[in-house]
Parts: sequence; C-alpha cells; structure tokens
Amino acid sequence: MGNWLSSVNPTSVISVPAQRLGDYIQDYLRPSEDCQKQIDLDVDTICAALQETEELPTVTSVAKGGLYGRKTVLRGKSYGTLIIFTSDLGQFQDQTKKSKHEILNKIYRWLKASQLKGLVRAQMEIEQSNSGLSIQLSSESQTIIFAVLPAFDAVGVSEKPSPWTYRELKRTLDKTEASPGEFSICFTKLQQNFFNDRPRKLKDLILLVIDWYLQCQKKMKDMPKLPLYALELLTVYAWEQGCGAEDFDLVEGIRTVLGLIMRHEELCVYWTVNYDFEDVTTRNIMLNQIRSPRPVILDPTNPTNNVSQDKTCWLLLKEEAQFWLSSPSLRDLPGPPWNVLPTPLHETPGHRLDAFIKFFLQPNQTFLDQMSSAVDIICRFLREECFQRSTTKVQKSVKGGSTSKGTALKTGSDADIVLFIDSLESYVSQKTKRSHFIGEIRKQLEALQGRGDQKFKVKFEISKRDNPRVLSFSLKSKDLSDSVDFDVLPAYDALGQVRAGFRPSPSVYTELISLYKSSNFTGGEFSTCFTELQRNFVISRPTKLKDLIRLIKHWYKQCERKLKKKGSLPPKYALELLTVHAWEHGSGVEDFDTAEGFRTVLELVTRYQQLCIFWTVNYDFEDKTMKRFLLTQIQRTRPVILDPADPTGDVGGGQRWCWHFLAQEATEWLSFSMCFRDGTGAAIPPWNVPTEQTPESCGANTHPNVSEIFSSASRGIRD
Repeated sequence: MGNWLSSVNPTSVISVPAQRLGDYIQDYLRPSEDCQKQIDLDVDTICAALQETEELPTVTSVAKGGLYGRKTVLRGKSYGTLIIFTSDLGQFQDQTKKSKHEILNKIYRWLKASQLKGLVRAQMEIEQSNSGLSIQLSSESQTIIFAVLPAFDAVGVSEKPSPWTYRELKRTLDKTEASPGEFSICFTKLQQNFFNDRPRKLKDLILLVIDWYLQCQKKMKDMPKLPLYALELLTVYAWEQGCGAEDFDLVEGIRTVLGLIMRHEELCVYWTVNYDFEDVTTRNIMLNQIRSPRPVILDPTNPTNNVSQDKTCWLLLKEEAQFWLSSPSLRDLPGPPWNVLPTPLHETPGHRLDAFIKFFLQPNQTFLDQMSSAVDIICRFLREECFQRSTTKVQKSVKGGSTSKGTALKTGSDADIVLFIDSLESYVSQKTKRSHFIGEIRKQLEALQGRGDQKFKVKFEISKRDNPRVLSFSLKSKDLSDSVDFDVLPAYDALGQVRAGFRPSPSVYTELISLYKSSNFTGGEFSTCFTELQRNFVISRPTKLKDLIRLIKHWYKQCERKLKKKGSLPPKYALELLTVHAWEHGSGVEDFDTAEGFRTVLELVTRYQQLCIFWTVNYDFEDKTMKRFLLTQIQRTRPVILDPADPTGDVGGGQRWCWHFLAQEATEWLSFSMCFRDGTGAAIPPWNVPTEQTPESCGANTHPNVSEIFSSASRGIRD
C-alpha cells in the first residue's frame, strides 16, 4: 500500500483518501482469505454434525445467518447466527421461551459431549447463559461469534414461500402480540439467498458502510443502535437502483448511500422477491408498512419487519454523513452519486406528483446547459471537419430524442444527432451506405475526444460497442448524477429545409410507402429522416405535458427493470405518443391535474387491445396513395399507434411487443398506488379518453363503407 496511511489513523475511514478506499477495504476490512476459508470449513463441519447426530434427531437443517450468512463479516471480530430448524417447532407460535430453552439445553449438552473439538481446527468456545447459546470460532486474525437459535422452518425446501406462510405469520403476530421482527430468523435461508448472488464489490461497499457506522457508534457512545441489516439493505437498494454493475466506482457508491441516509425522512425501501401485492393479506401488510412514518426499510424476507427502527439514530447518522460528504477525501474527487430516489413513485400521493417530477425527474439546468454546449461543439465538428478530406458533405445536423423535445429524465435519457449527408440520396442508399459513414464518424469523434483544445465541461465517452446502424456515446456530468446517451445516425435528407409550421409534400411519403410495399424493410426503419417532425410534434406542447411524459417514462423504466427478462416491451415512444393522445382528448389545457393524466395513460395501457391512435398533422387522407395506405394501417391488429412523422411506423406494433406485461403492471398500480389518491385519500378519476380514432374523427371524407369496414375490423380484433 505504500505510505499513504502513514500520516492518518488507519481506523478512521473518513480520513482515507477516496481513491484509496478499495485498498482500505482490502487491507483493513475484508477478512483474510485463509482465515475465512478455515472458519468456513469449521462452520460446515459443525452444521453437518448437528444435522447428522442421532442425539439430536429433530434437527432438520441448519442455516447460516447474520453478517456471516450474508458474507459481510468484518476483519477481526464479527458476528453470525446458526439457525437450528427443528421438527419440535412446527409453527411460528411454537417459538416460546420454554421450547427454545429446552432445545438449546440439548444442543449445549451435545456440543460439550461431542468430539467436535477434534474436527474443528479453529479455537472453539461454547458458552451458555440466560441470554442464549453461542459458539465462538477464532483463527489467527479472525473471530466470529455465532448465536445459536432454534426456529420453525417457514421456508422448507422451497425457493420462495407461499402466501399462506405470510398469512400465518400475520395471524400469529396478532395472536401472540409478538414484535413484528421476532420471527424473522425463520426466514434466514431467504436472507442468505438474497445476498448470495450479489457481486463481491457490493459486499465490499457494505463493509465500508458498516465500518463507518461502527466508527460513528464509537464516537457517539450514547447513540441508539441501528440494526446493521438496515444499512446492508440500504446499500443493496442504492446499488440496484443506481448502478447494478459488478464493477463500479466505490466513491459513487458511498456517496449514494450517504446521500440516502441524509434523506432518511423520505426513505421507503422494499422488495417483492419473496412476497408481493398479489395476495390480499400480504398486500395489506405491505401497504400498512410502506405508508407508515419514514424511514421504512422492509426486510425482503419478512414484510412485517421494518428494520429502520430508531429515528434518533438516523438523525445523528445524517450529521455524520454530511460530515464525511463534505470532507476533503470525498468533496474534491470526481464521481457523482448514482441517481437513486429515497421514495418510490407509487407511494407518492397524487397532489405531490408535480413536486416528485421537479425534484427527482427533471434534469439539472446547469447540466443541460453544459451538455448543450458540448453537443454544439460535436455537431459543429461533424458538420465542418468530419468529412473535410472527402467530397462528402453534411447538409445539416439535427438534434432529436427526449433531450431536444424537453422530456429528458435526470439520468439515462436518450438523444439523437442525425447527420443528413449529401451522399445519401435515397432511403435505399441510407440503408446500404450508413455503416461506412458510421465507421468514418467513429474515427473522427475518437480523434476529437483525444484533442486538448476542446474544453468539455461534461464527460464525453464513446461506446466501444460496434453497431453498423448507429454510433453511440454518453455525456455525463462530472459533479452530478445527470447523464444522456446519444446516438449519431447518418440519414437521407427526405424533407429538405424544415420551418415552423412545415408540412411535407405527399410525394415524400409516396416514395416511402412504395418502398415499404415493395421490399422487406421494417416499418419505421427510416424514421430518422423525419426527426425534425418528431421533435416539433412534442416540443410545441405545454411544459406540464412534457413533465407528464417524464413521469410516464420513469414509470416505464421501473416496469422495464422488473419485466425485461419476461419479454420485449413496447418502445418508450409508444408511451410518449399515448400520453399526448390522452392529454389532447382528455384535457387539452396547459394547467391540468398530473395525477388525472397519469391515471388516464395507465388506464389506456390496460386497454391496449382497443388502441388505434394516429394524427394528421404531417400526412392525411387527402392524397389517394396516402389514404389507401392509412386505411390499411389503421385496420392492423391492435394496438395501433402511428408515428405522426412517419406513417409506416406503427409503434403500437400489434402483437410484436408484450403489451400484456405492461398492462398487468398498470392494473397493479391502479389498484394500490397512492399516486391516484389525493391528500384526503379520495380516489382521483381519469379523463374520459377514446381508445380508437376513425378517419371521420379526424375530419376525413372517406367512402361511406370505410367507416363500417373500420368498425367491423375493430370489433373483430376485440372479439
């Protein structure tokens, strides 16, 4: 490690330079591998002996819990539990003091009489007192004290408990008036599983948080104790929501956890890996917990157990968190915290949604200004210098995506830079030549990235992933959690000069439709050619509608994280257009109730099999070719949501995407989310919005039979 700790106290984590936190964990917090392996072998020996001995026939299995079971033990002295599941305890209420005392006496006598000391290489001490039974294992630099606890096996061999288990837990708590967390040891196997698959570096971050907390305790001896489990869960939550990668920046991680501690009065953290809202009893338990005074951190294995406990402790920790965050070791080093919300969206009452958007979803204006400046530099370079050694010219560059529309989120938003190149003279040439131009643009941008004359105030990172269709890069704030992912796309200039109120000539779409019908290209493949129309369609809308779109996209991202392994969800753009449709037909005013709009969009998602939505701002039924094509498009399998800039782009997609998964999530949210209740708890109604549009509803004059054909097709699809 060199001399970097020679001038500081190695036991003071706040004094450790941020760039050396990894070394600090390795050299002072993480147990020695040899010592840990030896103790692990000894623990396995003890567990096997407890299950196999004929003197303890009722022992069915042994689970490892506490810091040891979660693999978050600190070097030196640490703690764990050995949970003895026994058939003597057949239900929760069997865990009376008398029963536990008798079982522990048997285990103590057996441990004393057994020959385990000859099999266990570590120094082993067995102690029984009025408070219980413990086994201490010591091996050179490591000591672990295990509390031995008999328990009812609530899980058995199942990977996930049945709803009956939690119903029985609630019934027992009501009957015995036990404290909510008293039976949590019955779910130790689930706690072990919850932490087992987490990356080593996340557990290192947990060690860092625990070490800091223990130092806070040492500093303030009268500070009420907070279960270490609460801080472990908070760290897991921060990593899941803000990062999720196996390899990450420890400085960003610790800043995020400390930031959440500072906002403890807003904390509401829980998981649905072992229980969820489907069962009525469990749902009521969860809702009662997550609507109780904050902070709330629910044990992911036991919904009755809020591990956050004493608020006084959180207040003191808040002061200590601020102290570390403002210390030179963290303050002066780049590495912004992850963007993690202390409160989930669905626990935000309807009248607080505008504040939720403002504080949690809207990007920082300083970052937007910095990003805009950086993008201007990149665009100017691409226009003026990228192809200066060839005859190729960039006719214009256009910014698209959510950033240009004014609907970007604080982090992880997308944006496009579309380069209209004179060598791309048709839709077909765009398809055949774009990979060549992508390669050339990549070389030039990498050269720009390495130049010292460009003063980017944001981090500019080019993706290493090769894609012949698009070149990706990211702009990230050096000080904030804000970030935007950009795509550079070469395109054919089908529109020419676009002005305010511009409407394309029907011939632009005639060529596109002809190509769509005669070849095998996917509908919407050339939507980049119409980026300006897509941008203008949204950018002219009221600010509050753009905020509602932000809210819908945030909801979508949560669903995406949960459902991504189940199937392919519809694109975000479909939800964006659905939101515009909901506002146009349900409100239409600049100042509206955000909760009403949110509810309306989710209601429309649940009715996805009826959706047929389109606009006639850029194309309509007057041109004969377009008219025939549109009538075909709107009779496709529902849902149909046509891109207002590109009639070949049906972002509803019919059966192409898994709308049913998104609809299930929307149904669940509508049934329990606080977003759709006002400050008094009363339900907030949706707007009255049609799910289908017809040519007549858009003012089109069509053949008398068209409306009937359209209606029949719609009925057939629904039936």
